[in-house]
Amino acid sequence: MPISGNLGGFIKPGFNPLGPQTSGFFSTLWSWGDNNNGQLGQGNTTLLSSPVQVGALTTWSQVALGGTYTLAVTNSGELYAWGTNVLGNLGLGDETARSTPVQVGALTTWLKVTAGQYSSLAIKTDGTLWGWGANNYGKLGLGDTTTRNSPVQVGALTTWAEVASDGSHTIAVKTDGTLWAFGRNNYGQLAQGNTTNYSSPVQVGALATWSKIAVGGDTSLVVKTDGTFWTWGYGAFGVLGLGNQTYYSSPVQVGALTTWAKPAGGRNHTLASKTDGTIWAVGGQNTSGQLGLSDNTHRSSPVQIGALTTWSESSISAGQYHSLALTTGGALYAWGNNGQGQLGQGNTTSRNSPVQVGALTTWARCPAAMGFSNSTSVLSDQL
Repeated sequence: MPISGNLGGFIKPGFNPLGPQTSGFFSTLWSWGDNNNGQLGQGNTTLLSSPVQVGALTTWSQVALGGTYTLAVTNSGELYAWGTNVLGNLGLGDETARSTPVQVGALTTWLKVTAGQYSSLAIKTDGTLWGWGANNYGKLGLGDTTTRNSPVQVGALTTWAEVASDGSHTIAVKTDGTLWAFGRNNYGQLAQGNTTNYSSPVQVGALATWSKIAVGGDTSLVVKTDGTFWTWGYGAFGVLGLGNQTYYSSPVQVGALTTWAKPAGGRNHTLASKTDGTIWAVGGQNTSGQLGLSDNTHRSSPVQIGALTTWSESSISAGQYHSLALTTGGALYAWGNNGQGQLGQGNTTSRNSPVQVGALTTWARCPAAMGFSNSTSVLSDQL
């Protein structure tokens, strides 16, 4: 199975996903929204309602948001962290917060990162998986529940391809297409047919056809290589898109379509893109208009967002109560709650349908924090 992932919408030809990211992909990094823990990387704790560049580097490659902290990788494989650090989630060997990017160690072999509720996981270019920070429920996959303030390898395997975590549970795909899970399982989000927590990776079934992964608040969301969409775990508000509010401890297919491209999970809402360039509100809470459907009605089955067919398949994200998406032309749109300026509109007015962030068409990717107590947006800008 080819490596799949969300490394941005403008990866150039010849990009090697398991090698150092030196393919000529250079990006500046921009941030806005809640900043009470310095998670915007601006050297202060001032809220920003419009995009502001983070430092002067033009070599950022991938970004992950933990709600109150941020992790980012450069295209030379360096890992940086900033924001709150109460449980060592920055990986810097201490519990001191930072408001500007600080390099994690001296290694240049980091490839992909994911950030949860004070817990961090990353994949290196050699295919190894690493975890640090809070470890309640065993969500770091290290076989225990001990907190770490520096990266620790998860097992000895060198076959990890993708990882996603909501801060209480983690799912990961290997290069052979198998799916693995660990951490909290109170709603069956580990897909083991039970509600038992696991502190080491356990395989989800026996299939080797899993591809694009995402997690929401205690939910797991996966698109298979055949384009089918599967969800399980916490089902309140209809977040799983299955037409009900039932919790599931095993994967359940969302409809019968084979045109799904990439899922995105928020605190209590789910989005997904399709291969035809459309984006969909799969289901969930819509109190703040985070489903982008021009109303505030919850949904339990997929509904298309607008009529555009030019959305980027790989660049869609869901935050706590807001959402972001990119078009194939590099325009950025946001919608939902805007109480901390997380929609990047220069104000704090919430929107229930997509609104463009500025006029630039050079945005490359759009992660949003699924934090439980705030919402933050960090973007990379393609040069």
